Amino acid sequence: METSIIILLIFHVYWCFVGVTTANPDAKRLYDELIKDRAYNKLIRPVKHNSEKLTVYLGLRLTQLLDVDEKNQIMTTNVWLKQLWMDEHLKWDPLKFNNMTNISIPASELWRPDLVLFNNADGNYEVTLMTKATVYYDGRVIWEPPAIYKSSCTINVEFFPFDIQHCQMKFGSWTYSGEQVDLVHINQTNGYIPVYGNNTVPYAIDLTDFYRSVEWDIMEVPAKRNVQKYSCCPQTYPDITFLITLRRKTLFYTVNLIIPCVGISFLTVLTFYLPSDSGEKVALCISILLSLTVFFLLLAELIPPTSLVVPLIGKYLLFTMILVTLSIVVTVVVLNIHFRSPSTHQMPAWVRRVFLHVLPRLLWMRRPKPTNLLDFHLTNININRVKQVHRPTTSSRRGFLLPLLNSSPDQIRKKKARLLDDYDLDQDAMETSGEDQHEENRIEYSNEPSLYPHEIKKAFEGLKCIATHMKLEDEEKKIKEEWKYVALVIDRLFLYIFTTACFCGTCGIILQAPSIYDYRKPIDVIKSNRF
Repeated sequence: METSIIILLIFHVYWCFVGVTTANPDAKRLYDELIKDRAYNKLIRPVKHNSEKLTVYLGLRLTQLLDVDEKNQIMTTNVWLKQLWMDEHLKWDPLKFNNMTNISIPASELWRPDLVLFNNADGNYEVTLMTKATVYYDGRVIWEPPAIYKSSCTINVEFFPFDIQHCQMKFGSWTYSGEQVDLVHINQTNGYIPVYGNNTVPYAIDLTDFYRSVEWDIMEVPAKRNVQKYSCCPQTYPDITFLITLRRKTLFYTVNLIIPCVGISFLTVLTFYLPSDSGEKVALCISILLSLTVFFLLLAELIPPTSLVVPLIGKYLLFTMILVTLSIVVTVVVLNIHFRSPSTHQMPAWVRRVFLHVLPRLLWMRRPKPTNLLDFHLTNININRVKQVHRPTTSSRRGFLLPLLNSSPDQIRKKKARLLDDYDLDQDAMETSGEDQHEENRIEYSNEPSLYPHEIKKAFEGLKCIATHMKLEDEEKKIKEEWKYVALVIDRLFLYIFTTACFCGTCGIILQAPSIYDYRKPIDVIKSNRF
């Protein structure tokens, strides 16, 4: 039983190998004739005569834009590099091989043009995956291997993040000159005859299988055939340079970079709206300045360290930082003015005129009416003190005080005026409050009979001192309020100035980017069949 099973397994394996080798005998016979019987040499240029020029047609199919590293200035792409040429040693008669018109042969066994990416950035200049090439009976060889290239790309960060980048991929033969191997774009042909009239191809990269990038839009994909002479050799060397124009999708940077920066810049305006008595004006400015520093550090990680230009977002952050610095200076000045007093500063006449009369009208500010401490205290006389000072002893005193205590505020004010008139304490004497005037009044009335008790006289002398003190306090408070109002006017003035500066600066800097006015539809959206 075991012997029969082993025999069956051996027969099955033999049948599989025999079936594979004999499944397509025509292809095997054709392969043997092309490669083995003709002694094909993959190291020799496949032309009849050494003086003949071999034309290689080059095409590029872009399947994916993997990355654009702005900091290291490298573009990583996944491409299919299509190459077509005529091999004189790989022709046959299809009738001799059962009408076989083409055969797939590993590219490692055929002659290949040594095309390299000149602006390579990682050391892999050639195609590393040796896929099979398709060979046709008339000698055509089509080879389209996939490759991942890292090419150098000069990044222009002037309008970052509203920028448009132009990256190149330059392909050419490293060994053969233009006299041996000519290089032509695959669309520059009339059948299989190269057309040299126009060296520029407007749509040179195939995007039918392109997976759209989440960060970049492809706007243009032209190519140009160049013929250059290098210092090493007298011959000319042709190359094909593919130009890929990329426009950045700005949604991510707008949400995560632009809008926060605009919001922080307009927070500077709120510094002048915050009252000076809160004590947080300088702290708010410093916090905004620290936030902008964080954004500067973030920006340094995104863009290449170039000294050629300042990026657009860098200009805006620098503009905002200057505004914040100026706001700190203005805030310190405003706080210095806000806390001034008559004992330290005297207000000049031009300051009083400009900041108390002219600017408030221009800024639509209405100053609140000041309160008079003297009138307030005189209107609300503390009757209880009068009661404590006076000790009624006679009916005449009770007859004077009881009507005073039971009177209304208006009646008290009238009686107070009569008392001051009796003692010649008119308003002029109260304003001067000089000791000489006080002594004259006292001498003048010392010889006259007193109309009121002695305690009432002492009470009104105390009232005079209180009134003088209240007036001094009222004058001092009035001057302090004027300084505070000057500080408020300066705050309001710079509120309007900084609001205008923030708005104009934001629009003037950000609207410089040309991509904002570029309304073209991306070509990858039009050509790609992938989503």
